[in-house]
Amino acid sequence: MRKVKRRIFSGAVCEQLVYSISDRAKLSTSKPRPRFKDEAERIAHKTLISRRHHRRLVNENFSPASWYGTLTFDAENECHTFEEAKKARDLYYRRLKRKYPDSVVSLYIGRGKTTHRLHLHILVDGIPKEYLEEQWKLGRISRIDHLREHCYYDGVDHGQDYTGLADYLFNHWTPEQGGHRWKMSKNARRPETEDPTECRVAYSKEHPPRPPKGYILVESTVTEYGYQYFKYVVDNRKKKQRRPKIRGSSSA
Repeated sequence: MRKVKRRIFSGAVCEQLVYSISDRAKLSTSKPRPRFKDEAERIAHKTLISRRHHRRLVNENFSPASWYGTLTFDAENECHTFEEAKKARDLYYRRLKRKYPDSVVSLYIGRGKTTHRLHLHILVDGIPKEYLEEQWKLGRISRIDHLREHCYYDGVDHGQDYTGLADYLFNHWTPEQGGHRWKMSKNARRPETEDPTECRVAYSKEHPPRPPKGYILVESTVTEYGYQYFKYVVDNRKKKQRRPKIRGSSSA
């Protein structure tokens, strides 16, 4: 077995994965091969893959210039089923994209914990706030704000790392909704993923890979199977950094 590493860049976030592959495996096609104790662990792993994919899409496509809003239904237009809410969501989505085809829109359906009423959340880049409010004709947008420039996790400034918001929206989905967890524009940018390279040194939580220029390490995870995950964000204490040149990059 040999260790390889690869980096994934999405917005202001860089993730570095370190994992083992067979001596016979080709670097160009190598991927982590997790092992599971039972079916529940396998399902949890698939959900984690979906969650990380969603985080990367959010971080890649949205910034402090983007909007986050909560769309509610009034009494006259209240939706009582997820099917009704999906129709309302899709109509709103089409109106936005018809006027602003180059915009990036991501919509989510949720149910209030106390009221149990259905509502929508939206992340959008490239559409004025006034038009978003004008086109929502089934109630009101109870909140619409720019995304933060500084997101704090455990007291640490992660800058424009929207993992917390992405997870909050991801968790709105429930099995009774069915279908996809979110509806996002097809023109949304995909994260950039480097081709894997062989590790020349041994890494650990105490000795992580060197961060890309202009980034700082904010998270380290190592599993019992040897899979290692390191997360870096653009260092806000310095001037804005350009994303490093990607080696053998591809869309993820």
